[in-house]
Amino acid sequence: MSRMNLPVPRLGPYPDRPRPYPLDHPAHLPIRPLWLCRACGGPWPCAQARLLLKVEYADHPVDLAVYLSGLYHEATHDLFRLNPQDGPTPRELFERFVGWGPYRRSITDTMPGT
Repeated sequence: MSRMNLPVPRLGPYPDRPRPYPLDHPAHLPIRPLWLCRACGGPWPCAQARLLLKVEYADHPVDLAVYLSGLYHEATHDLFRLNPQDGPTPRELFERFVGWGPYRRSITDTMPGT
């Protein structure tokens, strides 16, 4: 059985949020460089991680935006090194990491005359 050689993650922002909830359950943190959730195995940030991040940063939306942007940058680097030919597009990664965050605008907010 051969071992998969994964790239070593860079020293960008350390994904230490969201905190586990309830405390006796595993935290919904990413496995790098794959960016899959440690708790549920889905693409990180999974639905539970997004919910917990929104609650944890409810009073600090700028901090959440900065945190997500840094992780987006790191994930883009990791995932393009793993899958240079068929990895997710930059737009897909932006929507996955940043687009759902605190500064998301509705399409009606950007349309003239509304």
